[in-house]
Amino acid sequence: MKKQNMEHTQLLVLSLLAGEDMYGYQMIVELARRSDHTFEMKEGTLYPVLHGLEKDGCVEAYQQAAPTGRMRKYYHLTRKGGALLKTETEAWRSYSGAVNAVLQASPGAAMA
Repeated sequence: MKKQNMEHTQLLVLSLLAGEDMYGYQMIVELARRSDHTFEMKEGTLYPVLHGLEKDGCVEAYQQAAPTGRMRKYYHLTRKGGALLKTETEAWRSYSGAVNAVLQASPGAAMA
């Protein structure tokens, strides 16, 4: 069996940044909204993921003033991050499809 290469939190963060540049708290709120609050990511989870993705060259950070005048750190998906997102999304779809196929074939776990 092929192992998943990427943690799902990294995949979710890359997916968020594919649409627009975001700052940390914005990502937390948007992830909760898009997942109907299934994913309630904490800052202590998000920032290590962002820093790892930045170190790997998948995201870049920059500072920009918020409407309040306060500086915010925004994250931008790089070309490398976009390619990784595509590859890992395909791997995730294959993996989740295989799990669903097994569940559907199991008498006690049939999906509605």
